Amino acid sequence: MSKTFILSGHRGARGLFPENTVAGFVATCAIGVDALELDIAVTADGVAVVSHDPALHPDLTRGPDGAWLEGAGPVIRDMGFAALERYDVGRIRPGSEQAGLFADQMPVDGARVPRFAEVLRATGDVVIDAELKTLPDRPHLTVSPEAMADAMMAAVDAAGAAGRLVVRSFDWRGLAYLRRVRPEIPLVWLTAPDGVARAEVWWGMKGFDGRVAEAVARAAEGAPWQGGWAPHVKALREEDVGLAQALGLKVLPWTVNDAGDMARLIGWGVDGLCTDRPDIARAVMQAAGLRLPPSR
Repeated sequence: MSKTFILSGHRGARGLFPENTVAGFVATCAIGVDALELDIAVTADGVAVVSHDPALHPDLTRGPDGAWLEGAGPVIRDMGFAALERYDVGRIRPGSEQAGLFADQMPVDGARVPRFAEVLRATGDVVIDAELKTLPDRPHLTVSPEAMADAMMAAVDAAGAAGRLVVRSFDWRGLAYLRRVRPEIPLVWLTAPDGVARAEVWWGMKGFDGRVAEAVARAAEGAPWQGGWAPHVKALREEDVGLAQALGLKVLPWTVNDAGDMARLIGWGVDGLCTDRPDIARAVMQAAGLRLPPSR
């Protein structure tokens, strides 16, 4: 089977290593993935960092005193980087829901929220699939999509890494901005049931007719490799895959952690998947005769 298939490690490999950390990304590269999916945030002093949540997550974060945060942590956009890097994000709080979901995660005490620039330096030539984590329904929690894209691209350009960057977002404003200012950067349009239900808020699309693949194709028309569509795994139907591909889109569902789901999606002909467990995905890919990405 010669089809090109993109294996992307979600937040590194969240099922195995602390998410969105340099240690986790390096360990994921050693397993062997084509791309590292990660999340961009921006501090009060304009530093692009890697964090999924706009505020420090209490089940993932210990303060400078070593104690777990009580309640929601500080908002990253309100913190300078020097203050942010005092927090430890190297393990999951025991007994939490996250701990139950990711029981195989190996802690790395002392891991910090990294600068995006540090991640670029540490990950060699692997593709970086960076999500602009802006929230149009809660704009006070992050910088604007344009400011986030600019901070991210400043780090990318300083590292000479534009050739290995892909950018994705649920908030389509940031993708539209990058199409204008950096049209060479490949883009992936993320969709989830909540965004589909509120397309005017998340996509800036009035009068949405419910046809998601067609909406993505209109947004992606003329983009590098015509753009990618990353739907939620539970919202994707087999007929959607062929339709989207006929419209010129790569279909890259997220977050796919079950081996049965992986095998089913590969059978449907998806172009790749994003997973917390690339180790499981590699075994399924091998059984399906797909090329395995090298260890780095």
